[in-house]
Amino acid sequence: MTTQTASAPNLPTPPSVGAASQSPAAAAPRSRAKIVLPAILGVAVLGAGVHYLLTYGRETTDDAQLEGRVANVSPRVAGQVAKVLVQDNQLVHAGDVMVELDVKDLNAKLDVARADVLSAEAQLASAQSQLALTEATVGANLRQAKAGVTQASSGISSSKAALDQARADVAAAEARFKLAETDLGRVKQLTEQGALSPADLDTRQATYDQTRAQLEQARARLTSTEAGIENSSGGLEAAQGRLVAAEAGPAQVQAAQAAVKLADAKLQQAKAALELAELAVSYTQVRAPVTGQVSRRTVEVGQMVGPERPLMAIVPQDDVWVVANFKEDQVGEMRAGQPVDVKVDAFSGHHLKGHVDSLAGASGARFALLPPDNASGNFVKVVQRIPVLVRLDEKPSELPLKPGMSAVVTVDMRGH
Repeated sequence: MTTQTASAPNLPTPPSVGAASQSPAAAAPRSRAKIVLPAILGVAVLGAGVHYLLTYGRETTDDAQLEGRVANVSPRVAGQVAKVLVQDNQLVHAGDVMVELDVKDLNAKLDVARADVLSAEAQLASAQSQLALTEATVGANLRQAKAGVTQASSGISSSKAALDQARADVAAAEARFKLAETDLGRVKQLTEQGALSPADLDTRQATYDQTRAQLEQARARLTSTEAGIENSSGGLEAAQGRLVAAEAGPAQVQAAQAAVKLADAKLQQAKAALELAELAVSYTQVRAPVTGQVSRRTVEVGQMVGPERPLMAIVPQDDVWVVANFKEDQVGEMRAGQPVDVKVDAFSGHHLKGHVDSLAGASGARFALLPPDNASGNFVKVVQRIPVLVRLDEKPSELPLKPGMSAVVTVDMRGH
């Protein structure tokens, strides 16, 4: 019987350490790594260098937006809207009528103001006529009063002379009467004694009666002359009173001049009221203050409006600038006049050139509704933003830049 010996299966012999180090399959990855890693490192260093060269002396922020002026349009008088002549987003030019208000009430007030002007003009003309009449009569009245005083004084002087004459006549008549009375008594005695005839007595009696009558007549003239002097004195006082009144003529002229000034002031006041009424009528047409695009229109026909509430806003399209909010550690070397590159998000393929106009006087947080108070005990350091105003050197006509658009701003501070 034949005995067969079972043989062990053919198992692979594990390689030795020395044999593995010499394997070509293991050496290939290590060779590639020695080539790739230095290449990657070199590319990274080159990229960092290029980035450094490109960003050296430049500061960039994407916290920037376009800004522009917004003109809020309000009516200057209150009223009811009669017409709205513009639409949303419509382009209007300065002076274009956009809204018309009902003008009936204001036209009535305008008519009243015109009537007041006519009345004031009539009052001024009347006051001027009264002034001219007063100035003309004052001089004549003064001269007439002075003449009256002179005439009254002359009359008194004449009356005094007549009084002296009348008194002298009375004295002479009394003397003649006494002489005639004495002669009559003597003749009566002589007639009773028979020395004279009755005819002589009759003659002496007639002479006595005549001298007595002359005495009474002289006394009557004296009384009349005295009464005339009293009348002349009263006339002089009346003439002096008229003179005093005439001497007050300049005051009357001043009063007339004051009346003219008052009437003229009322006329000017009425004219000012008329001008205000005319302006109020013109204000019923609400016009565009600037050229721009209508925005935020809230007015409708029939609505009651007033100066306190805007009807719409107009945004000018030709006055746009950029406000970039840089971090406080970016603005240390920023100065006015430095060149700026602006890239608007809406037009990413375009780069706009500009320059730094100015830096804000404080950080944006200082103008917030509730400014931060670092002394409150809850201090957390936050990097602040400083608004920087950038002016565009020119605005491309093909780009409709609008306030509020976001932008990326880069300021070149090299050599400035």
